[in-house]
Amino acid sequence: MAWNEPGGNNKDPWGGNRGNDGPPDLDEIIKNLQAKLSGLFGGKGNGSNGTSGGGNSGSTSFLIGLVVVVLGVVYFFLGAGIVNEQERAVVLRLGEYKETKGPGFRWNPPLLDQVYTLNVTKVEEYPLTQQMLTKDLNIVDINISAQYVIGDARDFVLNVRDPVKSLQQAANSALRHVAGSTVMHDVLTEGREEAAAEVKARLQNYLDNYETGIVIETVNIEESKPPREVQDAFDDVIKAREDEERFKNEAQAYANGIIPEARGIAQRMIEEATAHKERVIAQAEGEAKRFEYLLTEYQKAPEVTRQRLYLDALQEVMENSSKVMVDVEGGNNMLYLPLDKIVNSATSSAPAGRSRITNAEVSDLADKVVQDLIDRGVISTSRRNSRGAR
Repeated sequence: MAWNEPGGNNKDPWGGNRGNDGPPDLDEIIKNLQAKLSGLFGGKGNGSNGTSGGGNSGSTSFLIGLVVVVLGVVYFFLGAGIVNEQERAVVLRLGEYKETKGPGFRWNPPLLDQVYTLNVTKVEEYPLTQQMLTKDLNIVDINISAQYVIGDARDFVLNVRDPVKSLQQAANSALRHVAGSTVMHDVLTEGREEAAAEVKARLQNYLDNYETGIVIETVNIEESKPPREVQDAFDDVIKAREDEERFKNEAQAYANGIIPEARGIAQRMIEEATAHKERVIAQAEGEAKRFEYLLTEYQKAPEVTRQRLYLDALQEVMENSSKVMVDVEGGNNMLYLPLDKIVNSATSSAPAGRSRITNAEVSDLADKVVQDLIDRGVISTSRRNSRGAR
């Protein structure tokens, strides 16, 4: 049942009885609320219709203090913060630099201090793609990537309005300077590492002059290539250079193989010459020693030694002759036996594994010929015996 309906006894939900149907009195509502709050926090009320003058003053002071405490807590939490291990906090008080705080808890009064928290360990990367003109007036497309960290948080926040944009402009300038002082061949091939190192040094110099607080870690030339319009011509040039290097390597490999072989042959010839020299010397020394011994024997028996030398010389000469002369008794004619042709014919008719006739076989053949001549009466037996004795 509503409080203002018939039978509701005109009970006011705000704690008072009303005799009319008008809106509740605002002052009465505030007094009732103050009385209830005072009762909750230990204050004294004077009934349902209001509070005493002293009670009203105490409640107002308490509310003000409570509001101040709440605002103080909120103000404290608004100014509190934590700086992580990889971060630095730059503090400005009323727009002026105050300090740079390291890792740990921090508190700065709101509305007075501005705090800029920066990650000084994270490596950022900035890519750059530009078309450059080289020293020899050729155009190349170069893609680089610069990796950097924040080295000085104060300089990064205060000295430059936009440090990243300054980095982009400085990288562009450094790359153009290096590419403009380098020939195209070095930019495209083996000179890329040196060009990247020079770009890094020049870029760091620019950033230090601007006092941006940025430290360049590395600069890499990701890709360098000629424009697409002339790509085919450059591919042909690169292929020709690769062929040149391949031919050089093949020639070097051939030289590495032939030179040691020639040196080996030369060393072998030197060793053979040395061995021949030693052999000739040893042979000469042996002949000289043999002559000394022969001289001693000659002094003892000259006639016998002379005859022996004659027979040895004659035997040595006749062993190398393929002709036989037979003296016919009772006449001036001499019979010639072509033993060389006989030997050659015998050699040609010999088995495959036997291609040379020995001296013993030649002697046997000569004896057979002489015996055949004796049988025919061409020479006498006494003549043969005398030749054998000789």
